[in-house]
Amino acid sequence: MTTTTTAEDLFPTRLATPTDFIERTQPAVWGEVGDGPFTASELEAHERRGYTVLDDFITADDVALYTRELDRLAGDPALKDDPRMITERTTGTVRSVFEVEKLSSALEALARDPKVLGRARQIVGSDVYLHQTRINYMPSFTGTGFYWHSDFETWHAEDGMPVPRAVSLSIALTDNYPFNGGLMVMPGSHRTFVPAVGETPDNNHEQSLQAQEAGVPSHAAITAMAEKYGIDQFTGAAGSALWFDSNIMHGSGNNITPYARSNVFMVFNSVDNALVEPFAAKSARPEHIASRDFTPLG
Repeated sequence: MTTTTTAEDLFPTRLATPTDFIERTQPAVWGEVGDGPFTASELEAHERRGYTVLDDFITADDVALYTRELDRLAGDPALKDDPRMITERTTGTVRSVFEVEKLSSALEALARDPKVLGRARQIVGSDVYLHQTRINYMPSFTGTGFYWHSDFETWHAEDGMPVPRAVSLSIALTDNYPFNGGLMVMPGSHRTFVPAVGETPDNNHEQSLQAQEAGVPSHAAITAMAEKYGIDQFTGAAGSALWFDSNIMHGSGNNITPYARSNVFMVFNSVDNALVEPFAAKSARPEHIASRDFTPLG
């Protein structure tokens, strides 16, 4: 088992002036075929593209169960003023609920399900812990998207994640069409780290979870990345799953259709890639956004 935790800043970001992109040397897949459910061809494709789509990852009954949990949490009056509840800036409707494994026994069990945990361990090549969990809502007509970004850029700058040895899982609870704000990814872009320009504002999470502004790439950077890697979109029926690398460039547009979109989102980080002090922020984000409980899931 290789330990990757380091206080050395291998991915400088939030800089005063633009700098060159950084070509990553760490793999996307750290484990091997015998370590989990992914096949050799699936692992090779994930290493190359930075993402994997699995249709029918959970059953219709599971979708119904997690949807009920989603609705329960969104409507829970006890969470109205809870910092884990994030609302849309303009409409006040629920956008995300964080730390769902502590709010729902069903979602906590999902994180430990062998078909989930086995794949997470296989990709990062070690035991894992939950860096972050949330449920995302994109309501019909008024749902706002997420601007182009790399999650790892934020997790490195504001949480202190040393290297991109983490994998995210997004499970669709509604059908994802090309037109209702589905997630877009740049295949292969996980190989390239794009440093951001500008200092991190104090308590940036209070604004960024509604609309991310600090840490996002410039139009020129997005254009260069799109021309190099192209853009794919995650579409599929409820129950499908997207596994994607922490550094892949991704985003989503607004949803002006009558078809709402929602998903469960979980981030598995290697226990050998535990958080240190933030690399480009004055203080670490709260525990419900970036956990510092590095106890392995089992």
